Amino acid sequence: MRGLTTRGRSFLAAGITAALCSYLLGQPALLKIALLLAALPLVSVLMLMRTRYRVASGRRLTPSRTPAGQEARVHLRVDNVSRVPTGLLMLEDKVPYVLGPRPRFVLDRVEPRGHREVSYRVRSDLRGRYPLGPLQLRLGDPFGLCELTRSFTAADTLTVVPQVQRLAPVRLTGEWTGYGDSHSRAVALAGEDDVVPREYRHGDDLRRVHWRSTAKYGELMVRREEQPLRSRATVLLDTRSAGHRGNGPASSFEWAVSAAASISLHLLERGYAVRLLTDTGDAVTGAGGSGLGGASEEAAGLLLDTLAMVQLSEGQGLAPAEEVLRLGGEGLVVALLGSLEDEQLAELSRLRRRTATAVAVLLDSPSWTLRGLAADAVAPAGPAPAGSDQVRLLHEAGWTVLAARSGDSLPDLWQRAGRSSVPGSYQPAESFRPESFRKAQPSQQPSQERGLA
Repeated sequence: MRGLTTRGRSFLAAGITAALCSYLLGQPALLKIALLLAALPLVSVLMLMRTRYRVASGRRLTPSRTPAGQEARVHLRVDNVSRVPTGLLMLEDKVPYVLGPRPRFVLDRVEPRGHREVSYRVRSDLRGRYPLGPLQLRLGDPFGLCELTRSFTAADTLTVVPQVQRLAPVRLTGEWTGYGDSHSRAVALAGEDDVVPREYRHGDDLRRVHWRSTAKYGELMVRREEQPLRSRATVLLDTRSAGHRGNGPASSFEWAVSAAASISLHLLERGYAVRLLTDTGDAVTGAGGSGLGGASEEAAGLLLDTLAMVQLSEGQGLAPAEEVLRLGGEGLVVALLGSLEDEQLAELSRLRRRTATAVAVLLDSPSWTLRGLAADAVAPAGPAPAGSDQVRLLHEAGWTVLAARSGDSLPDLWQRAGRSSVPGSYQPAESFRPESFRKAQPSQQPSQERGLA
């Protein structure tokens, strides 16, 4: 009886009322009307309870990972696997309110062994993992007096990842240990005990067959005599809540997360084994601590999934990240940093001594306060804004510093990384603004162009 709709309950109430009036007023004809009104919803309930529909459902996401602010499409398929046609079907998919209203569909009769497909769009400006489902199927009678709800158990997850921007390739000075296009190779000084074998491939020289490994593995194995040096890079993301300003998608933290995703995927495409590291010491690495250097699609997916869930932390310093880099921080380091204090500046100086090449994207977090109002119009609490003194100190410690403010373009900043990495070419923070480069002297242009890969 709980499946009765408002119309069905009204019919039942009207039938009971008509029966009472027939008894009180002595009108037998009214009793016939009362029986008809009360019997209709009860018969509808019995018909739905005896329904033997066998319905299967499926869901497909296109794509399964979508950047924040862009739409994804969810495709639903309903199959009638029984030998009898269905009646009126109403579908409702359970969707978090962040993705929009719950989609509802009405399907007419589905023939035996037939199917119907419907789709709807979802969109979120916030990163995260959002469950979709389970799908609810409502069965109704032709008069709309009764509805029964049946839920499927299958559910899917939509991952909303940070926005990724394409970056131009740049060459940084002193990065031979971390540059992805390096073709340096390590020749294995291999005797019979330390040879590195691999399976035989069509076209391999038969003189390289390693018979001892062949006997051990039961298949033809050859010596791997030379191996490319794997370039490594670490992307350090500052998640300290004290170092960021703003709320929601327009905050400095979301800008830093998007920049971390863009730089990480750019380095993966350039051939780096990338490790993602936060100020809390949490790292996403591959087997053996060699970074995400496996299949590029798998590595990129793991990176994006991690950045989709990263949140602000209550950390106060960069000491945990310094400890991780101390154990293995050679190669290229790119740090996305919020507002800093003297203690964090000292920690960054120590980090630089353990790396081959270091690039710091220093965010002027107060410029994101109150929807991008100028920092001097607000007096924010916490660390001081990124100024020329902090840029100068980091540069003297060996960092290539890129000062970023609200509204700055990451691709433009990244191109400046190659131009600003020449030793002894320090410039104050104001010269890191785009308009300053437009005013560069013509004599400086050739050397800047040679810095691009």
